[in-house]
Amino acid sequence: MKLREQMPELIGAAEWLNGQVTREELIGDKPTLIHFWSISCHLCKEAMPQVNQFRDDFKDKLNVIAVHMPRSENDLNIEEIKRVAVEHGITQPIFIDSEHKLTELFENQYVPAYYVFDRDGKLRHFQAGGSGMKMLEKRVNRVLDELEKTE
Repeated sequence: MKLREQMPELIGAAEWLNGQVTREELIGDKPTLIHFWSISCHLCKEAMPQVNQFRDDFKDKLNVIAVHMPRSENDLNIEEIKRVAVEHGITQPIFIDSEHKLTELFENQYVPAYYVFDRDGKLRHFQAGGSGMKMLEKRVNRVLDELEKTE
């Protein structure tokens, strides 16, 4: 995905955990952070406390959606995904992307990966990898600041 492109439809989930959301429910409401992760990804698990902190700190200002992107056959076990989600405190909606349908719409190749969309559903920031949470926080704050200036 390129910056300023519209958020893709959230379609093709094998299953949703912790509730289901649509693109329409996210756009026009508030900015959205969509993060890709996998149960076999060590960096994802290391970053999860920071993602959860983010979710909690910005709960009234930011939508947070998780996308589980399998990297191997072992990552397709829904019960294991549920177990790891509980173990790591992932309470936001989780899109289980067993067939990589959403992954392909996002043209995503990485876990962890973070996509920040503004309230209008335009991509404003992308980053991949386990580090750089400070940069992610800066970008989210920038989108939130823009939102406050327009209200």
